[in-house]
Amino acid sequence: MRPVDPRLLRHAGAARGYLAVTAGLGLLGTVLILAQAGLLATALADAARGIGIGALAGTLAWLAVVLAGRAAAAAGSETAALRAAGEVKSGLRRRLSAHVLRLGPAWLGGQQAGEITTLATKGLDGLDAYFARYLPQLVLAVVVPVAVLIRIAFADWISALIIVATLPLIPVFGVLIGWHTRAQTQRQWQLLALLGGHFLDVVAGLPTLKLFGRSRAQAEVIEEVTTAYRKATMTTLRVAFLSALVLEVTAALATALVAVEIGLRLLYGHVGYQTALVVLLLTPEAYLPLRNLGGQFHASTEGMTAARRAFEILDTPLPVPVTPAAAGDEVDLSREDIALRAVTFSYPGRGRPALDEVSLTIRPGEQIILTGPNGAGKSSLLALLLGFATPASGTITAGSVETASIPADRWRSQLAWVPQHPHLFTATIAENIALGQPGARREDVVAAAGLAGADDFIRRLPRGYDTVLAEGGRSLSAGQRQKLALARAFLRDAPVLLLDEPTAHLDPASADRVLAALGGPLADRTVILVTHRPPAQLGRPARMLTLDHGRLAGLGDGSEAPARALTEVRIG
Repeated sequence: MRPVDPRLLRHAGAARGYLAVTAGLGLLGTVLILAQAGLLATALADAARGIGIGALAGTLAWLAVVLAGRAAAAAGSETAALRAAGEVKSGLRRRLSAHVLRLGPAWLGGQQAGEITTLATKGLDGLDAYFARYLPQLVLAVVVPVAVLIRIAFADWISALIIVATLPLIPVFGVLIGWHTRAQTQRQWQLLALLGGHFLDVVAGLPTLKLFGRSRAQAEVIEEVTTAYRKATMTTLRVAFLSALVLEVTAALATALVAVEIGLRLLYGHVGYQTALVVLLLTPEAYLPLRNLGGQFHASTEGMTAARRAFEILDTPLPVPVTPAAAGDEVDLSREDIALRAVTFSYPGRGRPALDEVSLTIRPGEQIILTGPNGAGKSSLLALLLGFATPASGTITAGSVETASIPADRWRSQLAWVPQHPHLFTATIAENIALGQPGARREDVVAAAGLAGADDFIRRLPRGYDTVLAEGGRSLSAGQRQKLALARAFLRDAPVLLLDEPTAHLDPASADRVLAALGGPLADRTVILVTHRPPAQLGRPARMLTLDHGRLAGLGDGSEAPARALTEVRIG
């Protein structure tokens, strides 16, 4: 493990001012250490010669000023370092969140959401120890021993040689122990990430676990992982304490060696009393920063391990290039066709492609009903249209422009999406509906809720549209959450609606109401409706397609009865 992670320093641009202050105060503290030793040696030597307290008042006053200055410099250094840590953590969290969002659900689906949550919270909090204690101590470990050695060399070169010979033992032992600590810390972090991810999954699925009587089994799994994490933490602490003991013993023996030789030479009159005091007072200061550095290194390893994981995520390439194209400014999905030409898409680690050379043209204002069994590729097709995934081969164009050349934000501004499991935030119902259309008027929010069949149940709530929802909308039924997600999509001023099983949790009357809205007030929008079964009634004529094993296997229109067998037609 490197003493300083250059990637962390590159991400510390906003905190460089604080780090400079920390380094400056460290240098000031070094000067004050030398001044303190000189003043204290002078005062003790004068007192030994019988000089009265009155004559020592000036020296003692300056000594008090130096001690106060050391305390102020140490406090200021830690304050500046903590502010630097706050800036770095805030910047890393913003970059991490933005990058994960740009990677999209396709990438996130293969990760543990709990592990990323633990990383962005508890994990990056460990950087406090790195910036507030380890980095300042690293500066002191470089500056203080050199300054002390120079001062001791002017006073007594023999003692300086002994310190030069023994001082490297501390970093050598520190490095040897650090290699072992790194492996222990990585194991500790992996167990913490596993515990956080598993616990989040268990909490989210607790009703299902209770229903099937599996909650006790999961509690035992959590207990097992918690026990493993506790053991790993205790092992890491044991290594840290043992390393501190080794460094303390090494420093104590080296200091004792200097003390013995300076004492013997003082006894035989080969060195002056004041000189001996200066050497004895400064020798521990030469070893102290290196001893402290070892301890702070162990405290900072958790934060550095978490930062490395954050950098791994930040280094993950984005699935969609965001190279702006001049023609991308002119793409208008209310007038342009969306065309998929021989598009193939595969998930990593799966032998069979999710979509296999799919070709399809989506015309403006058209309604497409996309059906097929589980795993047929319906959601994968929506992920490609949303830009959450990139085709392995083939192209997707809007008009004459490839969607890969259109910036993702600009492309998605023309899409409204209702996923199978929509998320609601801890905010009012009105704010949740207006999420996709910031600044929307209340009457527009109410109108969108009416189209989705949500207005009736919202008005029955104690505070109506101003009712604050719990995280994820847990206080609502699945059907009510689905209606709010539909209202959010209907309110969004987007020419294309992508609806993934929009009526799965709705009663027949509510489902008919939504389909009627698609054929009435929303008839000018392009709609791609993914469902396992074609709806019994359609709000307007629709083209019906069937995906089977990643291939388009059926083609029809809304004038045909849904139960009618579709003719096998390969589009491509």
